[in-house]
Amino acid sequence: MGIDFHAKENQRTYTGRTVDESWFNLIGSLVNPAGKRVIDIGCGGGIYSQAWSSLGASSVIGVDFSQVMLEGAKEQCADDPTITFVQGDALATGLASGSADIVFARALIHHLQDLDAFFAEVERLLAPAGICIIQDRTVADVQMPASRVHLRGYFFERFPGLIQKEMNRRPDDQEVRSSIEKAGLASKDTISLWEVRREYDSWSILEADLLLRKGRSILHELNDEQLQQLVDHIKDRLGGPEKIVEQDCWSIWTGEKRVGK
Repeated sequence: MGIDFHAKENQRTYTGRTVDESWFNLIGSLVNPAGKRVIDIGCGGGIYSQAWSSLGASSVIGVDFSQVMLEGAKEQCADDPTITFVQGDALATGLASGSADIVFARALIHHLQDLDAFFAEVERLLAPAGICIIQDRTVADVQMPASRVHLRGYFFERFPGLIQKEMNRRPDDQEVRSSIEKAGLASKDTISLWEVRREYDSWSILEADLLLRKGRSILHELNDEQLQQLVDHIKDRLGGPEKIVEQDCWSIWTGEKRVGK
């Protein structure tokens, strides 16, 4: 199985969510986006393209290989003239060299087979002194214990076989840093971020989100019957009517293009 990013029924799976303050705070500690040109590779539904625009970026170009995803992104960002979208490959975007002050990629690199080629493209896109910010989960990130906050942990508690899928696709911290350096970018220490994904006022809202597999590619590894079993499992573990504030653990890598390159 696995998600089909080109299927019309998945067009809005990465739309309809707002970015939490926890992410904005992290970005603010790394870079001042005001007046900067941003390229968001693997932009999906455009949620983070929108976030970069709200931080004052002069322009944001969202790139995705799926025209279906881009149609959803255009709906998400229809009222923002700062943002444009381009269909392109993450390893060969077709955009001009040196056209970005910031290159961003969230939840992308675990889908890629060639990190060296990806970071070579990132380096090409960056202007001198530009920075790339890469956000994804390592195996250690997804293996954080299940809790009322870390709902993703319940996925693997109920279906341990999903961990093997994650081990096969999740990047290794040192591998990412090595690829950044190999591309000629200056790599800094990896940062860990607990990002609030969404606040749910009731179980029914979370249940609907899960059953739609909204923004969760790993759930496409389960059939409908298994998904219902997982939802029942999470409901049993959570209990109670309290608001649910879901968070995910992420790794953040940065690479800076050296002046003169």
